[in-house]
Amino acid sequence: MSTPPATPRKRLPLVPLAAIAAVVAGAGIGFLYAAGRLGDAAPTARTLIGAIEAAGGPHPGYRRAHSRGVCVGGWFEGTAEGTALSSARVFAQGRVPVLGRLSIGGGDPHGAEAGARVRSLALQLRSDDGADWRLAMNSFPFFALPSAEAFLEQTRAQIPAPATGKPDPTRMAAVLAKYPSARAFRDWAASAPWPDSWANTTYNGIHTFFFVAPDGRRQPLRWSLRPRAPLVAMDAAARAAATPDYLAADFARRLAAGPIAWDLVATLPAPGDALDDPSQPWPASRPTRTLGTLWLDTMAPQAQGACRDVNFDPTVLPPGIERSGDPILAARSAVYAQSFNRREREIARGQAPEATGQGGPR
Repeated sequence: MSTPPATPRKRLPLVPLAAIAAVVAGAGIGFLYAAGRLGDAAPTARTLIGAIEAAGGPHPGYRRAHSRGVCVGGWFEGTAEGTALSSARVFAQGRVPVLGRLSIGGGDPHGAEAGARVRSLALQLRSDDGADWRLAMNSFPFFALPSAEAFLEQTRAQIPAPATGKPDPTRMAAVLAKYPSARAFRDWAASAPWPDSWANTTYNGIHTFFFVAPDGRRQPLRWSLRPRAPLVAMDAAARAAATPDYLAADFARRLAAGPIAWDLVATLPAPGDALDDPSQPWPASRPTRTLGTLWLDTMAPQAQGACRDVNFDPTVLPPGIERSGDPILAARSAVYAQSFNRREREIARGQAPEATGQGGPR
């Protein structure tokens, strides 16, 4: 199936402790490799990405996190609830074209899809007034750590000990003991069902944003994409037996039967709910509003797909949607750009034949 034409843009593991640590680390890289300040080490975006590359191996031309994925396309239709909360044109236009990317967590572009604990969906919506809205969402319902400094502690706990060549489990145990959110994330990773498809996975925005209504009222909220396809859990035996491209093949089969839909649902906080800390989930009892529906109807390999050269920076927002004061959200943009620039440079220099579909596995 073909991917819709690209919008022209300027190219700018379950219960063992070690497995839980790997899940936390994989989730953290996708968010916190964007941090420009990490405690006493204070690495720049450049030095932090360099460390990630050194840890994960060289994969020229690929995204430094969520490396394995596919391009998707479709449209978004807003609702009256969306237009009441935000003046953004995307909610009033009708059909808004969508370019997106489905992926798995981690930095290995050849990783087995079914075995990835984290699934992700990134979107670019461009309304007819020229405004862009980019969303970067993940299957975990909250972030594992409350700050960039905490993530640095967790990352250091993963450094292999010279004597064994493996991380010292007592260091990760200390991180888990120190941070309740890390323990909560561990429990989620160990107990939450593994959806058997990208199509029946819920994708969460994690961060708080402010919707600005036509009359100027500002409403904090967090959004999620909730699938219309029913959840079917995939057990460990099925994951182990799955082919490496299981999720992509499954999604292609589902698309052959028709478009796949998710509802974009906003959760509204109560007084006292954390607005600037994505490690603190809001209770499920909070009121919600349905902002619209996402429909995906095309799919293409990322090597030549229109999503390959898009930086899905979640701070790119249309008028009518504003950032919160979440420092992790604020930090992401600089390193997303750094990662984007690196892979684009590698592609331009002919150093990424595999990532561009010119040679090797895709």
